[in-house]
Amino acid sequence: MAAVTTGLTFALILLGVYTAAAGAGLSCGARWPLCNGAVFGLFPANWPSFIEWFHRLVAMITGFFILGTTYVAWRDGKDRRTRIASAIALVTLPVQVLLGGATVTIYTALVQVIHHAAALVIFAALVATTVWAYETPDTNRTSAGTTTGMSADD
Repeated sequence: MAAVTTGLTFALILLGVYTAAAGAGLSCGARWPLCNGAVFGLFPANWPSFIEWFHRLVAMITGFFILGTTYVAWRDGKDRRTRIASAIALVTLPVQVLLGGATVTIYTALVQVIHHAAALVIFAALVATTVWAYETPDTNRTSAGTTTGMSADD
């Protein structure tokens, strides 16, 4: 699940770059969470509105995946660093949502940069979560760092 979430987050970042480059947030007339009066993105007024709503849809789906990944990491008793990395992604998520709203209502270079930086924090945390979740524990070592299973006479 962590790998899928990380891939989905990467795709969302690319979609976000396209959304910003197209100025699609501006099509909402500085209204957030609404956009051109469309309800949940149904029947968007134009192509930029569609881009904005599609970005929001993918962001919502990705958010649920981040929530699920964090839940699974904690439920399955993954190691501490895996759980913390997934939690960092989850805790950053609401901040990212609010920054996304700010890109529509304020739309300055600074807001865009901070929104993208938060996305990269989430992505980095998910990359760490994925790598550490797939890491196999070294069963030949104890916590003290000595080898086990072999005596000096072997």
